[in-house]
Amino acid sequence: MQRSLLAEIEYLKGLAQEKGVAAEEIAPEDIVVSQWVRFKCRYGCKGYARHLGCPPYAPSPDETRRMVDEYDIGLLLWFDGVPGHGEFGPDDIPDDFHPWYADLIIWVNGTVHTLEKTAFYDGFYKAFGFGGYPCIWCEHQHCVAEEAEGIVDESIRRKCRHMDRVRPSMEAAGIDVFATARNIGWELSTIPCKNMEYGKITDPHVHSIGLVLIE
Repeated sequence: MQRSLLAEIEYLKGLAQEKGVAAEEIAPEDIVVSQWVRFKCRYGCKGYARHLGCPPYAPSPDETRRMVDEYDIGLLLWFDGVPGHGEFGPDDIPDDFHPWYADLIIWVNGTVHTLEKTAFYDGFYKAFGFGGYPCIWCEHQHCVAEEAEGIVDESIRRKCRHMDRVRPSMEAAGIDVFATARNIGWELSTIPCKNMEYGKITDPHVHSIGLVLIE
């Protein structure tokens, strides 16, 4: 017999806890979607257009807002720390820091994937997850979007090596992660970086957020 929605939520919370992740319910109307978020991706993020979970391949804020409103409830996920590195400083982080954060990104996106698929196979077939950060599933290869020469259109997605696991990050889809977390009482702050240099964070106690929508 299929669990009730509330029972499934509690079950998924337990799965998240097993992975060291806190999870709390959030109403769709408390998920904040804004146009400005995509501008931060387009102007400022080194991952822009290099991964199929990032803009311009990710859903637009308007698409995201309409889609989120089709759901009854979401689970917001709280990840604490950077696995695989413990205490570290900005000088420990290489200039090409995306692979250096691989364990963190896999933790976030892997947990989102597990909870989404669990809910799906438990009968909640609309379950859908949003991860965080640029995709890292092609751990020892570049994304096909980055490997392609010239202009890349949506047809490149058919060549994705991990099509079953790739999901847009919350920020890539236009979700204001800070405001959304604040709506359930979680406080996020920007991460200080040495000399304001992109990626050279000075505090290893990083907090990351994921989202799984369920109906």
